[in-house]
Amino acid sequence: MKDDARALLTRLEKRDPGLWPAGNVSQTRLGWLEVPRKMQSEASDLTAWAKSIDQQTIVLLGMGGSSLGPAVLEAARTAGTYSGAGGRRLVVCDTTHPDTVGSLDLSDAFVLVSSKSGTTLEPNALFAHAWSQVADPSRYAAVTDPGTPLAQLAAERGFARCFENPPDIGGRYSVLSYFGMVPAALIGYDVAEMCERALSVDMLEAAALGMTIGEESRAGRDKVTVVLPEAYAAFGLWVEQLIAESTGKQGIGCVPVPTTEPETGADRHVVQLHPQSPQDLAAQFMRWEIAVALCGHVLGIDPFDEPNVAESKHNTNEVLESLPIETLATSDPGKVLSWLSETVRPGDYVSLQAYVPFGQDAQLESLRRSVRDHLGGSAVTVGYGPRFLHSTGQLHKGGPNTVVAVQIVTRSAGAEVPIPGKPYDFGTLIAAQSVGDHRSLLSHGRRVLRVAVDDLSEIG
Repeated sequence: MKDDARALLTRLEKRDPGLWPAGNVSQTRLGWLEVPRKMQSEASDLTAWAKSIDQQTIVLLGMGGSSLGPAVLEAARTAGTYSGAGGRRLVVCDTTHPDTVGSLDLSDAFVLVSSKSGTTLEPNALFAHAWSQVADPSRYAAVTDPGTPLAQLAAERGFARCFENPPDIGGRYSVLSYFGMVPAALIGYDVAEMCERALSVDMLEAAALGMTIGEESRAGRDKVTVVLPEAYAAFGLWVEQLIAESTGKQGIGCVPVPTTEPETGADRHVVQLHPQSPQDLAAQFMRWEIAVALCGHVLGIDPFDEPNVAESKHNTNEVLESLPIETLATSDPGKVLSWLSETVRPGDYVSLQAYVPFGQDAQLESLRRSVRDHLGGSAVTVGYGPRFLHSTGQLHKGGPNTVVAVQIVTRSAGAEVPIPGKPYDFGTLIAAQSVGDHRSLLSHGRRVLRVAVDDLSEIG
């Protein structure tokens, strides 16, 4: 396998589009291979700029690949394992739930608006909300591609800085670019060291990992179970979206299952990770980007496109254009486990999709484990909506029809938080997103149960 991996790695380094099926988009998506070196050359500038910021809280408004990498770095920092200078905290807001948005404290915040396209609905709505609270351009920066509407807005309003990212990097491969390194610098990470760690990764081992994952998936062991230490559990968020969005298409794909405890089964391929410091995560970022890109070769798919992600966005817009929102029937949350017992078949996986306020990570993980154990060890994933619409949602719709989805919504609309310039508020927006994704799942013949709760403990 080492010789095969070496051959594939050589082709990847040469940016050979023939690694993936005809019509792939790799020619405009491989900038991540060299971006650590670019960021390394700019580390001093990033650090100096970060030190010039007065505020002690950084609020990042983003979605998908723009937000999950920075969330991992903040979680590692707050776990008490990072000794770098700083002292600032990072608050990642990648939700439209009104209770979470309404509780954002912007009184001592520097706001970072991150969006590759500059047109994504969620960060734009979140920015409109933030600007209505703090209309001080010196307290804003943007990370986006060159020439986007967000870049134009940053110039018009006089943002403190606009970082224009290399355009040949897709969102989920962007953590070692400005999208990850700007927030890293702001919370005290040594950007030069992070880039050095990324550049020193064993690329041959990474290539072999990708080949193994792809071959195991084709042999029926398609549940990639990534086991992490508790302090680095958040890394699972990032690697989950990378694997799911890159491989879940054309009816095939790998199902990522991040966990902090061993999980086994006939359909599992287990990968143990042992990071010792937050800086180690930089090498893991690069390692997994290489692995997943070459896993795509083994599976015969394009790991850089996301053909089904736009469906839920389109459906959400349709719902918002025909207000009021239709009322979808919901089932008894106390019967979720019995429904799953009747529905889940060998080789399936369960996706718990929680459109609930942030701050319930422990409860969601407890629910995930409870469902897993009830089903005798079946693969179970969990995530906040609408976060997964831009990442793992690609797998749910484009991957194999082995997903059994439980949509969890709240009975009340939550706090009323308006979106400036829109005829609807955040409560309406997140409701529309859940309805839109429900439509998309059903259109692909997926098995879906929708329940409404006041508290996650009602699910049983």
